[in-house]
Amino acid sequence: MSLVYLRSYATEKGRMVAACDEECMGKTFREGRLKLSLQTGFYGSALFGIGEALALLDRAEILNLVGPKIVEAAIARGLVHPEAVISIGGVPHVQVMKL
Repeated sequence: MSLVYLRSYATEKGRMVAACDEECMGKTFREGRLKLSLQTGFYGSALFGIGEALALLDRAEILNLVGPKIVEAAIARGLVHPEAVISIGGVPHVQVMKL
């Protein structure tokens, strides 16, 4: 079963959900001037199954996703356009704001 770290935030622009594949947590990825440091302070310390995470992503206005599993699941669910995904150090990352 694939697990992701997930944290939900209330913001001025609506609910934001940050999710990171379990295997990526605690690591830092770099590519050129870009740096992605994945810490539980932002992504949370609670683990969720992909299905549970997608249910929360469905209701969020802002998404911040890191890792091949959660990004691919969000694409398959229609929450993320594949062309919006960038790669930092070989790890997929996407930020989405629903309008």
